[in-house]
Amino acid sequence: MVRLRLAAAVIAAAAFVTAAAVVSPVLAQSWPDRPVRIIAPFGPGSSPDLMARLLADRLQAKLGQPFVVENRPGAGGNTGTDAVAKATPDGYTLGVSIGGPLVNNTVLYSRLPYDPFKDLLPITLAAWQPNVLVVTPALNVTTLPQLIDLLKRNPGKYNYASIGNGSVSHLAMELIAQKSGTEIVHVPYPGAPQAVQALIAGDTQIAALPASGVMAQVQAGRLRALAQTSATRSALVADVPTFAELGVTDIEAQAWIGVIAPAGVPQTVFEKIRAEVNEALAQPTLVEQLRGQMMEVVAMPTDRFVGYMREELERWGPIIRRNNIKLD
Repeated sequence: MVRLRLAAAVIAAAAFVTAAAVVSPVLAQSWPDRPVRIIAPFGPGSSPDLMARLLADRLQAKLGQPFVVENRPGAGGNTGTDAVAKATPDGYTLGVSIGGPLVNNTVLYSRLPYDPFKDLLPITLAAWQPNVLVVTPALNVTTLPQLIDLLKRNPGKYNYASIGNGSVSHLAMELIAQKSGTEIVHVPYPGAPQAVQALIAGDTQIAALPASGVMAQVQAGRLRALAQTSATRSALVADVPTFAELGVTDIEAQAWIGVIAPAGVPQTVFEKIRAEVNEALAQPTLVEQLRGQMMEVVAMPTDRFVGYMREELERWGPIIRRNNIKLD
């Protein structure tokens, strides 16, 4: 009797595996056969919201099903990203998120309701843009070596603006200070417009902000760009040298956006989603729209995206801990 039950179990398991192998391709072929939601963990008008809407428009036009953007802001992006992590992993909930909730918040917060490395399935790193180190003209420096010399001679005298505690603009400046052996005072602001205004008003003198927030002011002569934080020169700010070119190594601080899904999406469905997302990102009109926002399409493969997330954690985790930066 035991042998009969064991044999029946083996047969049932084999049947389940066979059925799964048959059903999975069918699921992929039919996806999507109903509306798909794309969760953006920040409000309307944010960069993740823009990316979500550009993707939704193109996926909907190509696949013939509604792709609905749902804004779920809160807790530094954690609320919306958690909603993706906890969604049914059937391919009908996707997300667009950034480095904070996907990497840095694991250190900035004492506890997250999700584990981005276990509960999420990275699809692709869609786009990024460099931060640009800018100074006010009143500082009377025109090169990075001049700025470093000034800061070394006046430790703690000058302020830098960021778009908030724990933001890439905050962490980038702490990394720059560490690598250059300087001391600068942090002044956080609610967002890029306020940080840029503080620079122009002279309330702060230095910042490393996303290119989209500062290059118009650089072109107008209100700010000076000294260096960009890409590992190699971004074509978006081709006239601005990298830190490495100027002798300060290991400075990389991209503002990036990734497309994600809940962990557990069937592999064949995941492969179709990834293919469709990458095809959308390759469309020239979308590329140009993002370039207009100073974002460069990357479409990084899944395995590289996962590796990049871990590189980011290795880069920013020590900076966060060393400076005791906490968001809760």
